[in-house]
Amino acid sequence: MKNENAINNSLNGKKVIILGGSAGLGLATAKLADAYGANVVIVSSNEERLQRALKELSLSSTSYAVDLTKEEQIRSFFAQIGNFDHLVYTAAENLNLKTIAETEVEQAKDFFNLRFWSAFASVKYAAPLLNPGGSISLTSGIASMRPGAGWSVATSICSAMEGFTKAMAVELAPIRVNCVAPGVIQTNLWDSMSAADRENMYQMVSEQSLVKRSGKPEDVAEAFLYLISQKFGTGQTIVIDGGAILV
Repeated sequence: MKNENAINNSLNGKKVIILGGSAGLGLATAKLADAYGANVVIVSSNEERLQRALKELSLSSTSYAVDLTKEEQIRSFFAQIGNFDHLVYTAAENLNLKTIAETEVEQAKDFFNLRFWSAFASVKYAAPLLNPGGSISLTSGIASMRPGAGWSVATSICSAMEGFTKAMAVELAPIRVNCVAPGVIQTNLWDSMSAADRENMYQMVSEQSLVKRSGKPEDVAEAFLYLISQKFGTGQTIVIDGGAILV
């Protein structure tokens, strides 16, 4: 990874849009990009959460309330935002894992809306506005490489996103399009679990991890900042999982 000065120089004054930037991975990425001098725009459907997030960022940062499940709202947002330098897509809802026997197909289709189709639409409307040297960074997950029981929908979404990343790297060249695949990261996406179950999961992951801890949002933010700042890699998926797929 480049040193901090190199990242700082590449981001100073650049306009970075983070869809899903009001919490979790997106907010951690927004804070890091902000610290490196970027002009950060965070987007979420929750105005209250956006305002809380802005208090953690510099005064140069701005926010927009956009329902990312609505294509028309995505189109309207990019129509008013103007040219920019980098797009990061981290928007996601709470994870709800079920075996295929327990899964309602219509509900499974809905799961794709925010995690895949909204990213698809965002890339569609964002790509024409990217400045030369710009990039798009998407989010997958290690379920594509190491699925478990109950992960049929999540695994399918992650695999689709990684395929989409490769296709867009070719289609939108020379725009760089890459993806981050996090492992288990301590974010609000696990809030559908009880506090006890969540802590037990984090403990189990820490014990099994090659680096002997579970992931933090800042770990993933560093990967996004690397993908933004580097100049030569495209169509790639970077795994940030503490070695989980190896054990």
